[in-house]
Amino acid sequence: MILGIDGARLRAAVRDNDQLLLEIETVPDVMGCVACGVIAESKGRRVVDLVDAPWAGVPVTLRWHKRRWICHEQHCEVNTFTEEHPGICAPRAKLTTRCTNWALNQLRREHASVAGLARQLGVSWDAVWSQMRPILEAKAADEFRFDGVTTLGVDEHIWHHTFPHKAKGPKEFTGMVDLATDHRGRLRARLLDLVPGRSGPVYGQWLQDRGPAFRDGIDTATLDPFRGYKNAIDDHLQDATGVLDHFHVIQLANKAVDEVRRRVQHDTLGRRGRKGDPLYGILRVLRTGVERLKPRQWTRLQAGIQTDPRHQEVLDAYLAAQDLRAAYRINNTGNGRRKAQKILRTFYRSPIPEIARLGRTLRRWKQEFLAYFSSGRASNGGTEAILCRCRHRMAYADI
Repeated sequence: MILGIDGARLRAAVRDNDQLLLEIETVPDVMGCVACGVIAESKGRRVVDLVDAPWAGVPVTLRWHKRRWICHEQHCEVNTFTEEHPGICAPRAKLTTRCTNWALNQLRREHASVAGLARQLGVSWDAVWSQMRPILEAKAADEFRFDGVTTLGVDEHIWHHTFPHKAKGPKEFTGMVDLATDHRGRLRARLLDLVPGRSGPVYGQWLQDRGPAFRDGIDTATLDPFRGYKNAIDDHLQDATGVLDHFHVIQLANKAVDEVRRRVQHDTLGRRGRKGDPLYGILRVLRTGVERLKPRQWTRLQAGIQTDPRHQEVLDAYLAAQDLRAAYRINNTGNGRRKAQKILRTFYRSPIPEIARLGRTLRRWKQEFLAYFSSGRASNGGTEAILCRCRHRMAYADI
């Protein structure tokens, strides 16, 4: 055994400063014709150089002395043939099997690009991608990854943000993630699929394609406040509990506070905020959780509010948003749910238009909003994390 290859042995190994050359051959054995099975006769060897995975940062060339054979069966369509060994390389490949597996691991775990791998190996982009593509397509076609999914997350994925006229393929995708946990309750999210488009019908069709067994196994479906995905869950996952992601709910609350600040700023000064303006000076403070405010930040907040009586509306909006955050921070989910129900009863009647609009939004999502407290604090954070990694990798990838 050499380099994890059964049935091969080392003939020579030469190391210099630039590369490592390994000469190998297969173990002698009786060979039958690939077409008729008749015992074939040896017809010499053919030397083939293959690119192997780097060793300790040094490029490796695998020189395979391939045996050639001749079939003497008169009625056989095959005259001569050369041995093949899947453990060494695929037919007519330039990369060894070990090198292809190494490249796949680099692509998955080290944020490598195909172009970068080609530079490391000293081959063309096509040589690397032609070896990797069939393996990746086979894995994508294998639906074994859909087995056992009970908590399903969904979110949009933007493939490219800039230069849309130069980018190829669709821009928006819908990503589905398995939000599984291990025996210790730690999240072990994994990407299930990315399909072109960002809409309810796209997600609904994907759920329909998975079949009834998959859909019946889903207990919890997390999502962001996007009506299209909610419609798909209502239509195809009737028995699953839809959960609105708490991060996005808090994000909506912070956005409402910022809108109040900008409106009051414009009403009092007639323009956008600038450096030195009281409300502009507390912009970052208004985005900080009340429990994290330091005494100096409290002083700044109070000073900014007290400069004008009309600024009180900003403070009221900030405290309302903190009430919403507090519902998620309560350790006892029963108490948290009761606080959330109180928010549903009061926010939509707020005299502050932005907070009232937030309250109406939460009432439209009432079932999904409250489900957070009865679903073991299910979150779409794992989905965001997985797709964020995809965005980061595709920013540097060239496939």
